[in-house]
Amino acid sequence: MKILANDGISQSGIDALTNDGFEVITTKVAQEQLINYINEHKIVALLVRSATKVRKDIIDACESLQIIGRGGVGMDNIDVEYARDKGIHVINTPAASSSSVAELVFGHLFNGVRFLHDSNRNMPLEGDSRFKDLKKAYAKGTELRGKTLGIIGFGRIGRETAKIALGLGMNVIASDKFIDKATVTVDFFNGQAIDIEIETESMESVLQNADFITLHVPAQKEYIIGKKEFELMKKGAGIVNAARGGIIDEVALIDALDSKKLSFAGLDVFENEPTPAIKVLMNPYVSLTPHIGAATDEAQDRIGLELASQISDILKK
Repeated sequence: MKILANDGISQSGIDALTNDGFEVITTKVAQEQLINYINEHKIVALLVRSATKVRKDIIDACESLQIIGRGGVGMDNIDVEYARDKGIHVINTPAASSSSVAELVFGHLFNGVRFLHDSNRNMPLEGDSRFKDLKKAYAKGTELRGKTLGIIGFGRIGRETAKIALGLGMNVIASDKFIDKATVTVDFFNGQAIDIEIETESMESVLQNADFITLHVPAQKEYIIGKKEFELMKKGAGIVNAARGGIIDEVALIDALDSKKLSFAGLDVFENEPTPAIKVLMNPYVSLTPHIGAATDEAQDRIGLELASQISDILKK
């Protein structure tokens, strides 16, 4: 049986599938050629990340497909319910990338409070001629310890983010429509751990009381953070979005940054991927990464192994 990993898969995932008797194809097939390729090679499982779209046309035209797998959490690039109605298994790996995304959130937070994103732009250009001026410009950083992190969306990634925050000595508050409270286990290198129970509260309360906001919600039809929400936030607060593009109104975000209502934003995802707005890319108060939340070797290994395990469980029954 043949499996097409159209957006790639880790070597550990390939090895696990191969050991179970599957043929894994990692050829990158263009979106418009997918139907022909799947039918020609009788692909039984199509594995994607965020690049490949699996819509009704593919689902209807490819009778050999038994599994559609998403390496990651969000499945907004797949017509999930339609596929399941057609008898196709749709799987993902919700836990595999949580730690990687959470660590990237703190990369953006550290960038923001110490101006690292802007310093790294300007030091190569002017570090030798304006060293003292740049030192003065970046000399008013703040610490994360003792500050309040507001987490909107308290699922797996939100709780992983909370673990890091608690380990840094931050206060954590959270909002989630579907979770009343959750226990966060903070693990230490020597095997010790502590459990901290966090009760969620309204999003308005989180926005008003947090020094920094991080978003961990699925794709939405409408913005969840816009002008009204920015007005609720503390003056000088920072915001990070490593969840999905389109949940922040980027026009309102730039206005909030330029007016100094917000001190910085960290963005790993954008409204218009893969062509983010120039005003966002060029703003000096925005720390930027190109949708790499799950892009660590460790996360990709976990994703590959988790997909392989699910595929074997389904097809080897």
